[in-house]
Amino acid sequence: MRPDPDLRPTLLVAASTFPAEAGDGTPGFVLDLALALSDEYRVVVVAPMTKGARAEQRIGDVEVRRYGYFPARWRDLADGAIVDNLKAKKSRWLQVPFFFVAMAAALRRERRRSQPDVALLHWIIPQGAVGQLVLGDLPRVVTTLGGDLYALRNPLLQAVKRSVIRSAASVTCMSTDMARELGKLGARDEQVHVVPMGVDLDPITRAVERETRVPGRVLFVGRLVEKKGAIVLLDALDRMAERPAEVAVVGDGPLRAQLEARAGSVVTFLGARGKEDLASEYARASIALYPSVPAANGDRDGLPVALLEAMSAGCAIVASAVPGIVDVIEDGVNGLLVEPGDADGLAAAVDRLLADPALATRLGVAAAQTAAAHTVDAVGDRYRELLAAARR
Repeated sequence: MRPDPDLRPTLLVAASTFPAEAGDGTPGFVLDLALALSDEYRVVVVAPMTKGARAEQRIGDVEVRRYGYFPARWRDLADGAIVDNLKAKKSRWLQVPFFFVAMAAALRRERRRSQPDVALLHWIIPQGAVGQLVLGDLPRVVTTLGGDLYALRNPLLQAVKRSVIRSAASVTCMSTDMARELGKLGARDEQVHVVPMGVDLDPITRAVERETRVPGRVLFVGRLVEKKGAIVLLDALDRMAERPAEVAVVGDGPLRAQLEARAGSVVTFLGARGKEDLASEYARASIALYPSVPAANGDRDGLPVALLEAMSAGCAIVASAVPGIVDVIEDGVNGLLVEPGDADGLAAAVDRLLADPALATRLGVAAAQTAAAHTVDAVGDRYRELLAAARR
């Protein structure tokens, strides 16, 4: 039974990636989790202003407060992934100190205003670090999603990460490899929990019911940055014996212009897609590709939510054998794995599936069965346990 709204404890959520509106194409994993937790908590999200966002709003039963941190004309540090934005345009570093100061003020203000019982801070840096400074003795669960853990490795930032981890009630991560990395930073075994972000199944289920899967249609979903490996996909296309009927690329980012200039006519760049449109893309694709590679700065994927979404839709998966992905994909059982950066291997795997639709179907069915353990509801249950433990 849903608790009386007036009696629910208050959960303060902080994140730097958050949709301006539900389903607007911005990765929605923080919002999906917040909505799942709002049956038990009054959830208040503190996030930076982004294009098209409102300073205060309610999405479902989640209250959202956004803070400005730079003059609107130039404010774009948090429009997408911060690490990638800094790499793409060095002048954005000017926004960083203002971003930290504005976040600190917003979190301090919201603690006074909402009187939260517990906090959920997405990313060790910046939210975890700022929360440690300004939230006092408020119990905190910290989540790392990949870039904050694998990149940002200079000694000072490593020391900051160690301090944030020590002070947290618990730390969640996306993969067993990330759990090992947290251990190297001093996290205790009982403090670390592998809890990937969950999949909102409803739009995918609806799309699978209404759409028809297109034979030979290949899909790539991800931000167009180095670690997602879209350039490996384009290289692989030149090596394929079996030509896909179509290759659809969903996502945006700093490498888009370079990739479009490199791509041939078989590739269609669709940009970012809202949740319903993206679900339709999954349902129409026969093969979904996740050719992740380690970036030059050390950044790499944890476990992409887009991969779990494609699995939920029953796509046949071809993915890189990198930490995180190998936690859910077993080669030849529920997908095919290739070495990261191996365009020849990626081409051969896609050729194999295009030539053997029965294999693609079998792998897609197995992928959907695996993904059933990673729904938003299942992930929400794990977080409820961790938040309750943090409050004790």
